[in-house]
Amino acid sequence: MNSFKNLKQISSVLIITVLLLCCNSAKENKEQITNKKPNVVIVFIDDMGYGDVGCYGATGFETPNLDQMASKGMRFTNFYAAQPVCSASRAGLLTGCYPNRIGFSGALFPHHKIGLSQDEWTIAEMFKAQDYATACFGKWHLGWQKEFQPLQHGFDEYVGLPYSNDMWPHSNVTGHELPKEKGRGKMPPLPLIEGNNTIDTIASLKDQDKLTTLYTEKAVDFINRNADSPFFLYVPHTMGHIPLGVSDNFRGKSEQGFYGDVMMEIDWSVGEINKALEQNNIADNTIVIFTTDNGPWLNFGNHAGSSGGLREGKTTSWEGGQRVPFIINWPNNTPEGVVCNKLACAVDLLPTLASITGGELSDNKIDGVDITSLIKGDFKSNPRETILYYFGKNHLNGVRKGNWKLVLPHTWATYDTEPGNDGHGAKRPKKTIESPELYNMMRDPGEQYNVYDYYPDKVGDLMLVVEQARKELGDLNVGIPQGTENREIGRLK
Repeated sequence: MNSFKNLKQISSVLIITVLLLCCNSAKENKEQITNKKPNVVIVFIDDMGYGDVGCYGATGFETPNLDQMASKGMRFTNFYAAQPVCSASRAGLLTGCYPNRIGFSGALFPHHKIGLSQDEWTIAEMFKAQDYATACFGKWHLGWQKEFQPLQHGFDEYVGLPYSNDMWPHSNVTGHELPKEKGRGKMPPLPLIEGNNTIDTIASLKDQDKLTTLYTEKAVDFINRNADSPFFLYVPHTMGHIPLGVSDNFRGKSEQGFYGDVMMEIDWSVGEINKALEQNNIADNTIVIFTTDNGPWLNFGNHAGSSGGLREGKTTSWEGGQRVPFIINWPNNTPEGVVCNKLACAVDLLPTLASITGGELSDNKIDGVDITSLIKGDFKSNPRETILYYFGKNHLNGVRKGNWKLVLPHTWATYDTEPGNDGHGAKRPKKTIESPELYNMMRDPGEQYNVYDYYPDKVGDLMLVVEQARKELGDLNVGIPQGTENREIGRLK
């Protein structure tokens, strides 16, 4: 009897010991995860409008993975691309600079012989200096020559297109005119690059159907191979730039049509990336960011996205061109299901992620600010007070401070015309405003009611922002060249 009693006591002690060891082990694992620098994933979509995600009001298709990401993290309603066009926007995200500060404007074409300067300190280089593994899978568009490509700017791995997917010899999908000597018929074949070398040619629309799946598979493989050490993964999808491409798994799946199918596949891609993080038990220590390069290319009609009620779209300085979706999920740091209405910009990601991970910034002047406080839910802080709307070679088209936006006199190509359809883009007529206009972004995000005459004090306050921007960055709208006061301007080489 005593032997049985002693056995029970020994068993109880063993069970308690095992439980304590498990608890300690779990505690140690949690501490290890907490002490380990977070992984970072940025998914960057092309020509996706403010209204093209379910939680931002999309209709005709579903984005369950993005909606879940927003419900578990935070979405911003006043987040801006660095500029409302491809190359300039990407330059801003990667360098923390307004693109005109470093000499970028518009979109680079195959005939251009310029690209991102080696003098710039990219977000990938910031991570690389901390021994992060780094990779880029998707559209680069910051110069196609070897010295400008990703491996020369901090990335260990790269697979993707060097520029936009409509920059090829096929003219039936043109969205804007080029000089005859540089037209699409004169363009070289569209290369698919791995590392620094061309491995294939995108020769047909069918080839473009494979791109989203290809980038996603590369991203998942990279996560699987680097799950035990910190990594930075940048996935700048080719879609939904025209010509649209989608795999058979999603073709015909949406009520909206071809563009909706593409958005559903983009959402699937985000889901696959998050699934890989979960399967490798690193989701709790990974910052996942989703945003886009600019607003929708609306003159493509049924092959274009939605600005969600904002005015105009891509390549314009109205809200539909530059205000974009932004979702961030950082478990145990971003409050769940919260909406942030504070101002933020893509140029803020470099200094913010450097602050979070302990990375260093270069001596180069940048325009981004640290928005870590917003990401963590401290909305009493106000790290970014203003947004500058620069476009083209160096035209200051507007400024925003708080809820007020001052639009400066300028000319733009409007979408106020009959759009094209099925991959064909309609021509866009020019419009001009001759005098400044003032809009209240809280009451009138669609920029329909000019209240310039009613708030002279607000105009005066915003003109101070304009004067400072012109002094530092220039403004060709009024004949002030870039770099008049600041010789760091124009660092492009």
